[in-house]
Amino acid sequence: MTQTIQLGISTCPNDTFAFHGLMKQLVDWRGLHFEIELLDIQELNNRLFAQTFDVAKASFHTAILLGGHYVVLPSGSALGFGVGPLLLASAPNTTPTSRSQRVLCPGIHTTATLLYELFYQDVAEVQHVVFSQIMPQLQHDDADFGVCIHEGRFTWEAAGLFLVEDLGTRWECETATPLPLGGILGRRTLGNDVLAAVQCVIRESLLYGLAHPEETLPTMRHHAQEFDDDVLMKHVELYVNDWTVDLGGVGREAIQELARRAGRGIIDRTEKLEVFGG
Repeated sequence: MTQTIQLGISTCPNDTFAFHGLMKQLVDWRGLHFEIELLDIQELNNRLFAQTFDVAKASFHTAILLGGHYVVLPSGSALGFGVGPLLLASAPNTTPTSRSQRVLCPGIHTTATLLYELFYQDVAEVQHVVFSQIMPQLQHDDADFGVCIHEGRFTWEAAGLFLVEDLGTRWECETATPLPLGGILGRRTLGNDVLAAVQCVIRESLLYGLAHPEETLPTMRHHAQEFDDDVLMKHVELYVNDWTVDLGGVGREAIQELARRAGRGIIDRTEKLEVFGG
């Protein structure tokens, strides 16, 4: 009997690029049947806490918390240098210093929020909104600051906003490791054989996208907040790299470093975060 895999991926271009081959069944599904949902990253995180997905993209913040139930698959992660979320302001020459200020973050269990908490803990009021609402609210002065992710990294200047700090650059300076943003989690109860098959399908889908980038553009456009093809491909070039194909030793160490730092007063880490296959 064919096994059904409930798969969740985000709508951001690096995921729709990487999973284009899988979604269009341009790669071998290896006897599995994938039922696919595309959601905002915080919605994916929430659904993983409810354990309604077998396999899904998740923030590494969420992965740290769910290590007892899920493993990280070696392929499909977003991490690297120069990929971090940006702390933006609605006014120039400002920085979070007061509880009277309001900072918008893209979800309580996102890695962007974890980074903000690591560097700016308890200095301003945090409010969580869908990532696509952050820049518009800053433009309308509905908040003082916002932690910007996805395509906004390329469009914040044109939106008339102001850079306070690149949180990824700060991470790199402090750790000398690439910043781990999110990865693909697989439910432990699937068993090693099914997890290995899923991993192979995802890797082949990613390699298909890298070999046929132009084919992925309609899929990316359909789900993206930003429809300019140049912006979409810049997003892919930034977030899809060798560590996306396979985490390797450097990627694995970066994830563990994030878990170690998060465990120093930000989250109560009780489970070990593991990458499938060692």
